[in-house]
Amino acid sequence: MNKIMVKRILLFIVMLVLIAYLGIAITAFNRKPADQTCRDVELVIKDTAYAGFITKDELKGVLQNKGIYPIGKKLERISTKSLERELSKHPLIAEAECYKTPSGKVCVEVAQRIPILRVMSSNGENYYLDNKGTIMPQEAKCVAHRAIVTGNVEKSFAMKDLYKFGVFLQNNKFWDAQIEQINVLSDRTVELVPRVGDHLVYLGKLENFENKLSRLKIFYEKGLNQVGWNKYSRINLEFSNQIICTKRE
Repeated sequence: MNKIMVKRILLFIVMLVLIAYLGIAITAFNRKPADQTCRDVELVIKDTAYAGFITKDELKGVLQNKGIYPIGKKLERISTKSLERELSKHPLIAEAECYKTPSGKVCVEVAQRIPILRVMSSNGENYYLDNKGTIMPQEAKCVAHRAIVTGNVEKSFAMKDLYKFGVFLQNNKFWDAQIEQINVLSDRTVELVPRVGDHLVYLGKLENFENKLSRLKIFYEKGLNQVGWNKYSRINLEFSNQIICTKRE
């Protein structure tokens, strides 16, 4: 038997040993003792910068009331799907994800429903509209600023037309910071109250609002920055090809 053959045999043996070791290590890592119990629960609440509706104590209470809080229970008997299902029933939770770790911990992550507009209608209705286009429960309390919608606001109009406008604001830092109030008139046209400048912006119908606001931003940058932000009392964007300004008296 020559040296090359011996080296090949030794290399083959080493490879077999490594494969066997890796197999045993992976099996040992994935094996969970039948009597392993949950030692800890990690609760994570997402999007707290935009919504502060849910607390960790509340999540814990929901699971305790259903008798499925994981600590002290056998890991193999804990159903993460059951945890997710019960948490998802909460009116202020958009979705829940639960999983177990090899160390015996259960992780619970929930995403809250995010408000994009606050509606204070002239008919007395007061509620938040969330990022799914649905009305949030009365007990919801927002910790972040949202543009306020006033005037003749019907829920159907809020959940369809205003929802699209609210999503646009949520994804556009400039206009989200600039628009303080949205007032809906009786004919469903809209006027905006900006944070900067003592004027009203008449948007007209919400159709093609992105193009209208794009033209307004250019006007802000090239016009009002030159003549002053308080020169006009009203800026009309109703027509697609022009901006009509009313001078302050």
